[in-house]
Amino acid sequence: MSWPALYAQLVGANRHSTSLGKIWLSVLFIFRVMVLVVAAESVWGDEQSDFTCNTLQPGCENVCYDQFFPVSHIRLWCLQLVSVSTPTLLVATYVAYQNHKDKKRLLQVSKGQEEDLETLKRRRLPIAGALWWTYACSLVVRLLFEGGFMYALYVVYDGFRMPRLVQCDQWPCPNLVDCFISRPTEKTIFIVFMATASSICMVLNMAELAYLVAKYCSSESPHSISEVY
Repeated sequence: MSWPALYAQLVGANRHSTSLGKIWLSVLFIFRVMVLVVAAESVWGDEQSDFTCNTLQPGCENVCYDQFFPVSHIRLWCLQLVSVSTPTLLVATYVAYQNHKDKKRLLQVSKGQEEDLETLKRRRLPIAGALWWTYACSLVVRLLFEGGFMYALYVVYDGFRMPRLVQCDQWPCPNLVDCFISRPTEKTIFIVFMATASSICMVLNMAELAYLVAKYCSSESPHSISEVY
């Protein structure tokens, strides 16, 4: 997965966001993506190889591992990060469409003056009109993804704590066997950290959405809303 490419796309869209949106992007990549790539992947690198059960029955360990780890934490977090980042690309799509439309009009009016085209590329659109609705919808979808993945993580793994011992009686295990998870305390710390970072992102999204709604309500129409930096 190319995290730098995703970051470049989000930075381009984030030029038109609020200050809270810029903070959200920093938290997302510093405290979630970088921690995931630099540290968390190595912590879960021995996840299956060091999952041991007190039985020699062929296939028992694989079945028990699949029962307690239906999806890897790392893959679930990667899917979560991609999902919560995708709504921001909706804003980027709208901005690109608006720039393309204005570029065509500029070419017809000013015969394609180079300085005007460069100004068009560097401009920052105010959060108003259709962009307001696009931005607000992206925040709502982002919140739904964050909340959905947090709930899925809690339900699938029965909380945010990694147990030291799990018991399994699935076939082909001959009886109730004990299985042991490697480095459960370290993994619990990372799970809690990632859940906390996700919660912070949710708070930032809700604050940003409340800010946009407050601006909308205090204005005569969403077309009069402009971003204050």
